[in-house]
Amino acid sequence: MAQAINQALADCLAEDERVFVFGEDVGTLGGVFRITDGLAAKYGERRCFDTPLAESGIVGMAVGMAMNGMRPVVEMQFDAFAYPAFEQIVSHVAKMRNRTRGTVSLPMVIRAPYGGGIGGVEHHSDSSEAYYAHTPGLTVVAPATVADAYGLLRAAVAWPDPVIFLEPKRLYWSKEEVTLPAPTEPIGRAVVRRPGTDATLVAYGPSVQVALAAAEAAREEGWDLEVVDVRSIVPLDEQTLVASVRRTGRAVVVAEAPGFASVASEIAALLSERCFHALSAPVRRVTGFDIPYPSPKLEHHHLPDVERVLDAVATLQWEDA
Repeated sequence: MAQAINQALADCLAEDERVFVFGEDVGTLGGVFRITDGLAAKYGERRCFDTPLAESGIVGMAVGMAMNGMRPVVEMQFDAFAYPAFEQIVSHVAKMRNRTRGTVSLPMVIRAPYGGGIGGVEHHSDSSEAYYAHTPGLTVVAPATVADAYGLLRAAVAWPDPVIFLEPKRLYWSKEEVTLPAPTEPIGRAVVRRPGTDATLVAYGPSVQVALAAAEAAREEGWDLEVVDVRSIVPLDEQTLVASVRRTGRAVVVAEAPGFASVASEIAALLSERCFHALSAPVRRVTGFDIPYPSPKLEHHHLPDVERVLDAVATLQWEDA
């Protein structure tokens, strides 16, 4: 996946001189995860460059550049490192179009490696998608496949408004046999990754692979589970989610972030409202716990895994099927 994101950035830089890539250590070093490896050497330090250790300044500079016709792509070295820039994101990035009655848009991308599973600690493993999804004016996407990492990032750079691009760190090393650019659905579309008939697992980002593994393991229990990859948290493809759950009659939402007031909670509420008469059991959530991110030795207890997902599936009143 890391190589796909790198290729997407390279292609954007090659095709559009208005695109600039910058952040902490993205230039000579190529980023902590080497996502920007080689870009400064190929496109010059004017187009891909290092910034001071000042996230608020990084995003603030991107705001000014986007207001003047450029298309900045900034990297928050880790998801939680963006918190010092949150005032810029909420007060200016998200509101500029509305504040100016549509006369000033901010076509910019904020890339953020997010989620756990690599032995990091708090500030390095957060899943803060709910903060952004709760802020009107932001588009929020989270790829789960190599093809989507490329396709969604290309779409994000071309998007007319600001996009929060959440990159699942633990999937950086995932591999797929795919020739880029591979055809992908646009921003705003969910995808059924695995068809099934007995229940729907709804997931996004790193949790999609967990859901797919759970669906495969569920075959031993005689359960045929459908897996829907949300892909685009904002805008949310309600139609695909609702159609799947109305078809299967049962749903479990899987996400790494703490469950309280989360994106998983919003999706569960939506499905309960829109699918109430088709549901054979209450919608369940399998999420991270409502705690600060734990130490590396304990994160496997915190993150949703196949066992926890199957435990939730088992509670969906199968005896009524």
